[in-house]
This record gives sequence, C-alpha cells and structure tokens, in this order.
Amino acid sequence: GESIPVTKTQLPQAENSKPWRMHCAEDYKKHVLFCGTEVIQTKADDRGVVKAVVLRTGFNTAKGDLVRSILYPKPMNFKLYRDALRFLMCLVAFAGIGMIYTVCVFALNGEEAGEVVKKALDVITIAVPPALPAALTTGIIYTQRRLKKKGIFCISPQRINMCGQLNLVCFDKTGTLTEDGLDLWGLLPSERNCFQDVHSFPEDHSLPWGPVFRAMVVCHSLIVWEGKIQGDPLDVKMFEATNWVIDDCSGHHGEGQGSTHATVVRPGPKASSVPVEGVTILHQFPFSSALQRMSVIAQEIGGEQQVFTKGAPETVAMLCRAETVPLNFESKLLLYTAQGFRVIGLAWKSLQAGKESTDITREEAESDLTFLGLLIMENRLKKETKPVLEELSAARIRSVMVTGDNIQTAVTVAKNAGMILPTDRVILVEANKIPGSFSASITWKLLEENKPKDYGSLEDHSHTEWRIRLALGSGQYHFAMSGKSYQIVGQHFRHLLPKLLMNGTVFARMSPGQKSSLVEEFQKLNYFVGMCGDGANDCGALKVAHAGISLSEQEASVASPFTSQTPSIACVPELIREGRAALVTSFCMFKYMALYSTIQYLGVLLLYWQLNSFGNYQFLFQDLAITTVIGVTMSFTGAYPKLVPYRPPSQLISPPLLLSVVLNILFSLSMQIFGFVVVQEQPWYSKTDIHSACLSENKSVENSSFTSSLELHGVRDGALEETDNGYKSYENTTVWLLSTINCLIVALVFSKGKPFRQPIYTNYVFVLVLVGQLGICLFLVFADIDDLYSKMDLVCTPTTWRISMVIMLAVTLAVSFLVEEAVIENRPLWLLLKKTFRYHSKSHYKRLQQVLEQDSSWPPLNETFFSDSVAISVQENMGGHSNPTFDSNEDTL
Repeated sequence: GESIPVTKTQLPQAENSKPWRMHCAEDYKKHVLFCGTEVIQTKADDRGVVKAVVLRTGFNTAKGDLVRSILYPKPMNFKLYRDALRFLMCLVAFAGIGMIYTVCVFALNGEEAGEVVKKALDVITIAVPPALPAALTTGIIYTQRRLKKKGIFCISPQRINMCGQLNLVCFDKTGTLTEDGLDLWGLLPSERNCFQDVHSFPEDHSLPWGPVFRAMVVCHSLIVWEGKIQGDPLDVKMFEATNWVIDDCSGHHGEGQGSTHATVVRPGPKASSVPVEGVTILHQFPFSSALQRMSVIAQEIGGEQQVFTKGAPETVAMLCRAETVPLNFESKLLLYTAQGFRVIGLAWKSLQAGKESTDITREEAESDLTFLGLLIMENRLKKETKPVLEELSAARIRSVMVTGDNIQTAVTVAKNAGMILPTDRVILVEANKIPGSFSASITWKLLEENKPKDYGSLEDHSHTEWRIRLALGSGQYHFAMSGKSYQIVGQHFRHLLPKLLMNGTVFARMSPGQKSSLVEEFQKLNYFVGMCGDGANDCGALKVAHAGISLSEQEASVASPFTSQTPSIACVPELIREGRAALVTSFCMFKYMALYSTIQYLGVLLLYWQLNSFGNYQFLFQDLAITTVIGVTMSFTGAYPKLVPYRPPSQLISPPLLLSVVLNILFSLSMQIFGFVVVQEQPWYSKTDIHSACLSENKSVENSSFTSSLELHGVRDGALEETDNGYKSYENTTVWLLSTINCLIVALVFSKGKPFRQPIYTNYVFVLVLVGQLGICLFLVFADIDDLYSKMDLVCTPTTWRISMVIMLAVTLAVSFLVEEAVIENRPLWLLLKKTFRYHSKSHYKRLQQVLEQDSSWPPLNETFFSDSVAISVQENMGGHSNPTFDSNEDTL
C-alpha cells in the first residue's frame, strides 16, 4: 500500500497508440492500486461506473515481491560459519589420528575386536564437540535479548555477527538524519516581478488575504480521515499555517447533477477575518514526479474559478509569464537551497467564466500563470545525528548519504551533520549523455560556497588552482553526484566507478533501484555495508546491505533484518557495539569448545596407553558440570560502551586465534604428560594396588585404628571388587583432575574483556560459576571421602602429590595468561609483524586507497572526459535488486 493517503486517478485518454505505461512514464503509479492499499475515500463523476483491470496477483504484485524477498533473502555467506566447518574437519582429521593410535594400542594388547571398535569410535565423540554449533549461537541469542531491551528488533539473528564487521554505513536523509516532516520556515512573496520581504511563520501577524494565501489554502491533496487531516506532510504543514479547516461533509448534490464530490475549505476559529466564507476545490491535477508539480482549480463561494499551481521552483517559473518572474529569481533560489532549505514555487491565474472545470486539460490550466513567490520549508537535523556521526567517524566507520533529495540540500545537510568537515572540499561529479550519439561526458567541478567573493578578484587564478590542489593533496575531498550521473558512470565510465566510490559521500536524487545498486557496488569493494533508512524507497537497499536497519514500523521494517523503535540513528553505533561483542563472544566460545574437547581427548589417549580411560561419571562431570554451564554463562558479558577505531578479526582461521589455540593445546599436553609420567616415579606408586599410597601414609600414624579400618575396608573392597570397572588408577586420578581444572583455566583465559566486551568481572554469573566449579574441583582434589571417590573412580593420593598437582595447574594458568596478554592480544606486535612481512590487506578498497594516494592526477578538477561511443549495455537499474513497485523500468505491466 501507500504510506500516506495518495490520490489515485483514472488512466489518461491518450490519442496515440503507445502503451499506457510508456505514455505515463514515471507517473504510472498514480493510476495503479498496489496490493495492500486501503481505499478510504472515493469521488465519482457522472461518466458511469469505474472499471479496474487486474494486472498482477500473488507473488507478482508489489507486496508479493516484497514478501518473496523476505522469504528468500540474498544468501549471507558469513566467514565464521565456513571457518567453523573447516575447523571441525581439522578436528575430525585429528580424531582420525587418535583412532589409528587407539586401534594399534588395543590390538597389540590382544583386546577383542568389538572392544577395539568401541574404543576407537569413542575417540571421535570426544575430539569433535557436538555442542559447538549450540555454543556459537548462545552469544547471538543473548545479544538479541540485549538489543530487544534497547528497542532494536532483529528477524535475522545471524546478521548480528555481521554488524561487528561494518566499516561503512549508508544513511537515507529525510526522516533518518533529519526530522521526518518539514517545518514551514517562511514565505518569499513576489509582486510585479520583484521579491518582497520574507514573511516568517511562527509570528503572530498572519498573511494578508490575496492570491498567495488562497494558493496555500487550496493547492494540496489533503483529506479528512477519522477527524484528522491526512496527506503529504509538506501539504499538511502548509495548510495548517493558514489556520483554515477542511469541511468534512462536502456537498453531495442532488441526483440530477450527479454527485460531484468537491472539497470545501473554510476559515477556522483561529483564522484572521477574510471577505469570503470558503473556497471550493473543484478539480485536482495530482502531483507528478515527472512534471514536478501539482495544480488545482478552485472557486471562491460565489466567485470566479482560478487555477493554483505549486511545485519545483524552476518548473513553476517556466510555466509563468516571463514578466511576472523576478529577475533575481535564480540567485535567490540558490541562496536558500544552499542553506539546506526545501523551496517550493507558487503560481496562479484566473479562468474565463463559462467553462466546466472538468473540461479543462492540464496543459491549458498550467499555462500563462502569474508567479506568486517561494514557500521555504526547513528540514531540521535530528539532535542525535551529529554526535552519532562523530562517534562513527572516530571509530573509522565511513558515513555516506544516499537520498532522493536535491544535491545542494543534501550537501548542506552533510556539512551540518559533520559528514563533510568545514575544511573539506566537495567535488561535484556530473555525467551526461551526449544527445544524438552513444557516448557520454563526465565533468568534475568544485562545489563552491555562496560566500561574498570580495577578495576573489585579487587572487591570481593559478594561485587558487594551487590552493585547491593543496587542500586535495591532504586527501580531504568528497565527491557528490546525482542518481542520473551515477547511472551514466555505471554504463559509460565503469572503470571510474570504484575510484568515485572511494570518496563519494553524497548521492542525491537516487531512485530505489540505484540505492540498492550503490550498496552492492560498495560490497564489491569489500566494504561491510550497513544501510539505515525509513521509507519504502529504501527497502531494496536495506535487504541487500550486510546489515539493514529500518527506523519505521512500516514497510521498510519488513525488509530489513533490524528495526529500531526509537526513530533515530543512535541505534547504529549500538548495533555495531553489540555486533562486535557477539563476534568476539563467538570466537571465545569457539576456542573454548575446541580446547575442552582437545584436553579431554589428550587425557583419554594418555590413559589408553595403559588400556585405561575416564569413568562414566568423570566424563559426565566434565561435560555437564563444567562445559555446559560455562558454555551457557560465558556469553553473558555485555558490549564495551566505547567504539574503538578497529574491528575484531573476521575469521576464525586468523594467525592470532590459531596461535592461541595451538599454544594452549601444547601447555595442556605438556602438563598432562608431565603429571602422567611423574606420578609413576613416585615412591608410593603401584600399578596394581590402588590403596598403596594412602596405606603407606597412614601406617606411620596409628596402627590399631588402622587394622580395624582395614578389616572394614577389606569387606567393602570385596563387595566393590565386582563393581570396580577397572578405571581406578593413579594415572587416571592425576590426569582427570589436571584436565578438569585445566578446562576452568582455559575458560578464564579466553574470556576477553576490552576492547570489544566489558571486563570479565562484570559478568557476575560467570564469575560465580567459575568460583563454584573451582571450589568443587579443589574439594575433589583434597577431600578423602571413600564413597565419593569410589563413585567418581578416583583413588586416594598423598597430600604432597595433591599440592604438587595444584602447583602444576597454577604454573599453567600463569603461562597461559601471560602468553594470551603479551602475545595474542598485543595489537602493536601483530601490526609490526604485518609490516615486517609486508602483509597487504586483501580488501579491494584498501589497495585502491594506496593507488589513489600515489596518483597525483586524481581527482581531476575542472576537466571533462568523454567515453568511447560503445557503451556497455547495462540494464537500467544496473543489476541491483529490482522491485516492480519501486522501479519503473520493467516492460511487463
């Protein structure tokens, strides 16, 4: 449907045989009811019944196409999941080695074939963690919950990790960077081809009654719906400034004349006194984007018929008689547009009596008009816009403006918002097709400010040229271009497009198709692109971008993965912060899961050497009590409040990450082997008698109580012998305790805080869990409760050995922590290594940046290039996501 009430009219009765779509050009939407439209008012005339032809149904309608693009979005090929699969394959290969080792050890010791197969398959389940996918998504689920609390809703959770990688954000202008509606700033009336003083609006004295006032009262397409004036926000603001009201129960005439449904406007209670009781709007020529204007035929009650026109000032001035247009029209217009105002021209004429308003054609009505003046509307920046853009620029995230508005206004808003700094230069890129040939031209010229040039004449021309070059030399220049130029550059100067995009900051007068195409072109340069918009014309771009953020509850929100409840761009840095935290959390979880399974795997392989293994409860304790609980709570850590000027690594298989995993595996392996070997060297060690250690310790203590306890033990052991599953041994106890606490060490070391997440101590649940688990593990190390030990398949060891195990663990923790902080997390060190080994970024835009920095002839200034006459035939929308509702370039209607 439509976002605001729109007047739909019948197809024009054209004489020519061209299809209506070609004939109506851009205005075909005026005659089409889109799927989802609610008809709120109909006006009939006496030409009989209205007929409608169904053009499309189902998925071929505008709404159906949107639904289809939501059901089948562009596949997001995120590196993290690809890398995770590769890593799993490595673990499978790793497990394969363990299987071969297991088969060899058990077969050589003459085990049964069935047992050997069981043990070998066991290795795979240990080495490849089945909980890995679940662990990777926990971080995303918690982030989604945090975003929801902040009023940001997400329908595509895997895109949250994408937000952590964004380094360019495109913003729509109206309603996104600036306030949604326009405010009436003033009126510049014109009389006898001279502009009068500006009339400001919030003032008390109202406009005098006259053609200008009448134009503001009647020249609109507003309706009253449920007691409220509805329609184009610009029309609403203009009409409300007059304090008139629309008469709701407009005159239905008797049967004889046919029910012509005309709108009547009358002075409201606050309006100043006027010599008429009201004005009737007899006929409307609705606003057309191709013609850039709208007109109405109106009649004062008991007076003559008049035509009022409003639209783009240049268009309106061309329809007026030359003698009524002020001489300084263009300079005045530029003065206001350069300050970022939206300017609208007004004109009128009287009609000769005796002609029916319905018989007058649009051409007749809109000719020989008298110019009335300029209506000046202000589009204010939202208060959050500037600080947010400053925050993004401090974090080295590029901001680009993509708007349907005029280029001068867009550049001004970009300057006010801080996208373009006061010292920066703006270069206007204009591309035009050369009429009568297949080639095109492209021109670069500086967009100069309209400042009084009192000193300009003194300066030498070459001197200014040199000064401009100097400013450009320091890289502070921005390209601004219109949708038309963008289209032509894409068709005729394809090789220049990437260079223009490197510094393109303002793209104005862009159609929806061009917006999506622009986002895709940025993606081809390896940018991670975010798009933030609010209207239906942003749907395509919101869908194509890596992360689309919609600021409205309407149609745009259906297409975009993210929707913000607060209609300001403050949600963009918020989303990037949370995305970065989620990405780092995914990496931490990944490293932890990989290490926990490897630690368990190494422990089991060591025990296989002695045809032993962990007991069932030992496996359960490691899997459930340790890993599952850590997996659930490790991701609770929130995002760090400040955006740092660099991004987290985008891939799992990056050198720091792999180095971290490999080193920790080595630390764990060396500690387990050390414990495994040293325990066998102890004087109390016995391979067969698992009670020897504690017996030798107790012997020196108290003989008598010992013998009585021995009898008890003997009886109990006799009963136990049958249930003893052969897992108990000193090696098992040592290796199991070391590997279990090692899992906790790894969880602590990998839980990174700054710069992307809050420090670890802010995650209270996780800290409590770790402390609790460590307490239980140390209790298992030092406790000597026979029932507990026999259940857990542990054996009693001397206190000195228990203390030495704790020392081994403490050393591992210290080494692991130091390496992680001093090497893995040491950013300057990695940057130095990159420099030393001459590592160049694979990103296309970074390489292009280096090339352009060394190119002294770029950007060309005050030059014009011509393309070869053979242009690449590109579809009109340049291969962007096309949507029949919003693009007017399909021939099928």
